[in-house]
Amino acid sequence: MATTTKVLARTAAATSSATLYTAPNTSTLAIVTNIVLSNAATSASTATIAIDGVTIVPAVSIAANTLIGFDLKQVIPANNPAKTITGFASTTAVSIHISGVEIN
Repeated sequence: MATTTKVLARTAAATSSATLYTAPNTSTLAIVTNIVLSNAATSASTATIAIDGVTIVPAVSIAANTLIGFDLKQVIPANNPAKTITGFASTTAVSIHISGVEIN
């Protein structure tokens, strides 16, 4: 089994739910290890992240010009249909950074 450390998502947040990552195929599983949300706005913002439709970061508030981080181990199993990570924020000034590993 090959294990590859990856950036699963690194993007400015959309203001409505958008796909951030899709597991590549039915023989590869992914493990989310870190999520960092940064807010470059001058006022507080919120962000929501879900894995396969289950919210893991529920409209968390991010203070102006700060970041918050989550260390976790969430498995996205190899499966058909493909599993996804989705997310959005109250402003596009929020950046989403998700790291993890893919195992195949």
